[in-house]
Amino acid sequence: MRLFLVAVFLLLYSIFTIPMCIVEWIVGRVNPEKKAVIAQKCVVVGFKIILFISGVKLTVKGEENVLHDDAALYTYNHRGFFDILVGYTTAPMHTAYISKKEIKNIPMISWWMKCMNCLFLDRNDIKQGLKTITDGIELLKNGTSIYIAPEGTRNKGEGLLEFHDACFKLAEKSKKPVIPVAINNTDEVFEKHLPWIHSQHVIIEYCTPIYMDNMDRKERKQIGKTVKQIILEKIQQNAQEI
Repeated sequence: MRLFLVAVFLLLYSIFTIPMCIVEWIVGRVNPEKKAVIAQKCVVVGFKIILFISGVKLTVKGEENVLHDDAALYTYNHRGFFDILVGYTTAPMHTAYISKKEIKNIPMISWWMKCMNCLFLDRNDIKQGLKTITDGIELLKNGTSIYIAPEGTRNKGEGLLEFHDACFKLAEKSKKPVIPVAINNTDEVFEKHLPWIHSQHVIIEYCTPIYMDNMDRKERKQIGKTVKQIILEKIQQNAQEI
């Protein structure tokens, strides 16, 4: 039933936001930054409605660590599709995701993502991958926060996959903080019950910002392991509340 309601909502949302697409196009010609803000606000409203329809009870921890006056690299553990929903509904304004290139082929979703300056990563093309990192650094320097999953793909097992150190270059080169984000139970909403959606308690916790400028060379080289350990500990702690 929840899956049906979400599907109907997405259909209606796609229809009713067609005029907004025209507005976005016009605004983008004059003010690209405002275009991204409008797009994110529209997406957040849609995501909040989907979370409500899906019966997701969302607990947000560490809201004081979310930076609203500066950009940051938000690194999260990737469990499922609903990671993006709970991420965007709790993230600061001016936030873009780095997603796999396959999402670029989904018409409506990719259009909204492009409006919000999201980037698409080709994991099989080193040259394109480096360009994505460079574009991400520029976004951060210009005030847009970035959400990225260092695991590189959805984790279907226990614990965490190895973190890709390259993604932390975004923070190091832009001189912006890294904020670890621990997410619990999103896979229990959808992926573990395919194709059905189940009502679940989801927890997202924003951890203390890490400033790589304050680290020595050895600590910077270990940043992936450090962030992974922080997220893993938070996941284990929050699992006791579900």
